[in-house]
Amino acid sequence: MSAIRYSVVVPVYGNEATLPALVDRLEQLATRLDGPLEAVFVVDGSPDGSLLVLRRLLETATLNAQLVAHSRNFGSFAAIRTGFAAAEGDFVAAMAADLQEPVELVEEFFQLLATGEYDVAVGTRAGRDDPRTTMFLSRAFWAMYRRSVHREMPAGGVDIFGCTRQVANQLVALDESHSSLVGLLYWLGFRRVEVPYLRAPRGEGKSGWSLKRKMRYFLDSVFSFTDVPVMLLTMIGAVGAVLTVLAGAFLVVARMSGLIDEAGYTPLMLVVLLSTFTLLFGLGVVGSYVWRTYENSKGRPGAVSMSHERFAAVRPGRAGAAPVLPLIPEARDQFEARDRVEV
Repeated sequence: MSAIRYSVVVPVYGNEATLPALVDRLEQLATRLDGPLEAVFVVDGSPDGSLLVLRRLLETATLNAQLVAHSRNFGSFAAIRTGFAAAEGDFVAAMAADLQEPVELVEEFFQLLATGEYDVAVGTRAGRDDPRTTMFLSRAFWAMYRRSVHREMPAGGVDIFGCTRQVANQLVALDESHSSLVGLLYWLGFRRVEVPYLRAPRGEGKSGWSLKRKMRYFLDSVFSFTDVPVMLLTMIGAVGAVLTVLAGAFLVVARMSGLIDEAGYTPLMLVVLLSTFTLLFGLGVVGSYVWRTYENSKGRPGAVSMSHERFAAVRPGRAGAAPVLPLIPEARDQFEARDRVEV
């Protein structure tokens, strides 16, 4: 396998139906680039036959490839990290296997990165064909995230990106559990460029991006990069203290003036309600930070690979492995004589 210049990392989970078209498009991409391309497929505990399909396709593909299989499902970000660690190219890009992001976008990433003017290229959605509820929640989340965490984050977030080998190495070195890969990418800095694109509708399969995964992504993105929840908790405690003092003063005056007949009932209820809400909210916020600190202190790897295979590109006119050629008579006699001496 010749020196690799470009690497495309593809996490795979439940994408058996789109893999033939994906491999075909990556083969076409390899012919348009000015250097050797490799595809790094990371099968993230996929429940379908994606691993077997990829193995069969890559054996006859005109594409240099690596095929890594996780021991179970660790998540798409963990799969991308595994792929970045295995990739050998000078420029590395990550894309989904569902073909909703065009392969041409990866080609544009590589062209921009190869100029030497940029270290990171991110794809920004120019439009999205999603339900209104999903679009509203997504916009609200990213608006909050840009205001409180990363102000340079695109309005619609980042689903696909490419970077130089230097950035890829730094990204893999940040071995944090329960964190956001995109958040880490923006935390690193470097010179970035945004490339707008239109996301195609899903043609095959069903998205694994469930509500539970979205909520986990939301919490990881917030708690791993900002102290806003702690500051918010502090403000709530301060406001609650002021309100408690004012309410207490009012209740004392009302009691002394005879406006309250039931002794102790009103102040007791106010204190109980306010303190209970504040304590529960505070425990939830602090517990989220403590749990993430505990998870990172374990030192467990973000993912475990159970197999790692390499496939060299099959050149036109060559199918499968090279045939074993017969030895000429002189060479066969030399090998037979050597074998007799060793015996």
